[in-house]
Amino acid sequence: MTVAPQAPGTTRDPARRALRDVVFVEGVRTPFGKARADGLLAETRADDLVVKALRELLRRHPELPVERIDEVAIAATTQQGDQGLTLGRTVGLLAGLPHSVPGYAIDRMCAGAMTAVTATASSIAVGASDVVVAGGVEHMGRHPMGLDADPNPRFLSEKLVDPEALNMGVTAENLHDKFPHLTKERADAYAVGTQAKYAKAVANGDIGPEIVPIAARSAERGWGLATADELPRPETTMEGIADLKTPFRPGGRVTPATSSPLTDGATVSLLAAGETADELGLPAAMRLVSYAFAGVPAEIMGYGPVPATDKALAQAGLTIDDIGLFEINEAFAVQVLSFLDHYGIADDDERVNRYGGAIAVGHPLASSGVRLMTQLARQFAQHPEVRYGITTMCVGLGQGGTVVWENPHHADYSGHVPATTEV
Repeated sequence: MTVAPQAPGTTRDPARRALRDVVFVEGVRTPFGKARADGLLAETRADDLVVKALRELLRRHPELPVERIDEVAIAATTQQGDQGLTLGRTVGLLAGLPHSVPGYAIDRMCAGAMTAVTATASSIAVGASDVVVAGGVEHMGRHPMGLDADPNPRFLSEKLVDPEALNMGVTAENLHDKFPHLTKERADAYAVGTQAKYAKAVANGDIGPEIVPIAARSAERGWGLATADELPRPETTMEGIADLKTPFRPGGRVTPATSSPLTDGATVSLLAAGETADELGLPAAMRLVSYAFAGVPAEIMGYGPVPATDKALAQAGLTIDDIGLFEINEAFAVQVLSFLDHYGIADDDERVNRYGGAIAVGHPLASSGVRLMTQLARQFAQHPEVRYGITTMCVGLGQGGTVVWENPHHADYSGHVPATTEV
């Protein structure tokens, strides 16, 4: 760990440290598969998905001595079976990291990987870590959301939450109720657009470099190599989805076309102190500026990104007008539209989800936050004129999370500030 030099004639208070810059080095992910018995990754263990992703991430960075990794934080929403047993530690051991590298598991439902990033980034900022691994996994085919959960009966008996709050699809219908101008037609159009953007991103090579091939086994088909996402539907049209059933409410407005599909997949990222990245020669793809989590009534959980973004922007001293790129997790189309509507951003604004989103690629719950970050980092490299971007997502039971990032390719990039100033 790098220690700042002490000026002659001064005394240091050992209990006080200067905060350090944190940079996102790189993120990788597995292909995302359908969470069902015949899905791409159905017979592949969840922990093995993370192990493969981590090994590939380390292979891409031979400049990083593995003993310099200070922490492995891996998230999962349903922490049981092959998603249990303190994932960060078990994944680190299985991936071949030294026994000296610790690890832990995280659960903030959909924002698990995002929380893994912000928690470990905080440890870097205060000097407790120099280099960390953060990510998430969700094998929803093996572990459906809420499997074996036992919600406390007081939630309903004491009316702490609305009974509908435990069904994510119903919370999306509630957003349509709250904002009736966000019509089904607008949600359908958004869903068609995100499928088209994803297909274009694949064709342009914008999606693909971050994907780690996975050896996948099928009892019926034998072994194969999974190299691409299984869920996108590029043929989607307005006419084709207009009359789909509304499974969450009779005569409702939320359909499978405007919802993220149940998904299997894993993501892993590498973060470092800015000064450590410079020391080791690790590339800085983004600098973390600020982050925030916020709560909303659980029955409208999709609105969570709005107060979270307000908090994160206020902490950074920025406004929404300073943000040039948005990566918003598409749990449901109406959830994204409610965010855009709040800030006066057009439904088809080109700054938003340029490579498409979860409606096309899938949403393996606790892993999605790092997918957003990985995509934003690539967009930063392509758009040096953009200084700031955000990754944001709604979270089950009424939460939202937002991280503000700075583009190192921008002419006014603030750079990595070494910890040379005493607080």
